[in-house]
Amino acid sequence: MAGKRKTNEAGSSTGLRADVLRVLGVLKAATADQIQRLSSPHLTYRHTLKETAAERKEARTASHRGALNDLRRHGLSVDGGRTRGGEEVRLLTKDGLAAAGLELDRGPEEMGGMPKSAGRSGASHAMTVNETVIAMIRPKPDLALVTGEPTEAIAAAQAFVDAPDGIGTITSYATEVALPATGTWRNPGVGCAWADIVLTAPEVGLPLLFIEADNCTEEAPIIAAKFDKYMRHFHRMVKDTDGRDKPMWRTRWSAHDPQWGDATHPPVLLVFHQVGKRPALQQMKNVAALTREHWQGQWADGFHLYNQKMPIVATTLELLREHGPAGPAFWRFGREDRQNLWEAIGNPRRDAALARLAEEGRRRLAQEAAEREAQRPVCADCGQKFTDDRWKASIVVDWGCGDSHPHLCDDCKARAVEAERQAAQAEHERQEQERQETETAQASKAGGWLGRWRS
Repeated sequence: MAGKRKTNEAGSSTGLRADVLRVLGVLKAATADQIQRLSSPHLTYRHTLKETAAERKEARTASHRGALNDLRRHGLSVDGGRTRGGEEVRLLTKDGLAAAGLELDRGPEEMGGMPKSAGRSGASHAMTVNETVIAMIRPKPDLALVTGEPTEAIAAAQAFVDAPDGIGTITSYATEVALPATGTWRNPGVGCAWADIVLTAPEVGLPLLFIEADNCTEEAPIIAAKFDKYMRHFHRMVKDTDGRDKPMWRTRWSAHDPQWGDATHPPVLLVFHQVGKRPALQQMKNVAALTREHWQGQWADGFHLYNQKMPIVATTLELLREHGPAGPAFWRFGREDRQNLWEAIGNPRRDAALARLAEEGRRRLAQEAAEREAQRPVCADCGQKFTDDRWKASIVVDWGCGDSHPHLCDDCKARAVEAERQAAQAEHERQEQERQETETAQASKAGGWLGRWRS
């Protein structure tokens, strides 16, 4: 026990250090508060009897700060300065990134780069990226782990559990992912796009979503230029393992197959955090106007087609926190109203139109089937309806010869044919018997005449 305490002086457990490595492996730079909210959300509802918010935060993040201190002693993490609010930021070292890769089961090229301004200027962009991931996941507390807490704390935990779910877990996300227009995944060319966040959650119908976070400090043209880089990457073709050309992004990620001539590029979500002076809503409008060539669809009889376009969706961090991905927090460039994330990146009007066409097709086929059924012949003998094969056979004409019993089903036809065969056989036997009797009579008559002539 003494040896373990000497190795991990803060007394952190192996499981807790693994949780911290997974979170930092994705976020790269984070505070103990962010790590705690992601990996142990139940702690948010503990220590509620502490007098001040600072004391409550100190208590609920203590175990994760201990794990971070132990990781630092092992050379896996380092201090990364402080946020503007004074919270300490922790970063992974090269060895720490490798250890996190093992915990996440990701190769070096899948780990992404270090976040912008990590450890400098309060790491404001990295903090917004982290808060976006937390707002997307909406980690829910285990109610069994808040048993015994004050009623108000349990009620708050229950309310969050009952709220709409988020998307995925920390392992569903990656940050600072290169999207090379030149170069390779491991060594991207200069000027490539770097996605702040990449979400892969096929289990909820989101196989691939890129997310960009902005603190309302950059000018709209600078933000819009990012989408030019995105489009350059989306247009890049490479040879796949089967020797065929394929969009480069499809060699790394999966996505839905194109539907009815509507082959869109992967969607991009813009999350604005009102830190800077530029109003978030105006930023959305300005970026939408500057990127129209990338997202504007073509009208196609009741809906738009977005073939070779990029769905761009925007929201604010405040709306995302309030509603979550399942709520009306997202504005798709080119549309009027806010929608949930799935509707915003999708094409509900097209889906509804195709559903109507499919329903009309089903009704038409059902009507045609009913009309055909009404015309189906009925056996003149037993009253049973003809099978499809019998119906077809009854109207086939082969070299001028039709069906011998077109008004009978197969069974009745077989019985009729057999009866006719037996009747024909009996008639043949009768005729044969008459022939034999005639021949016998004639022979007898001839014999009598010959006898009289001889005498």
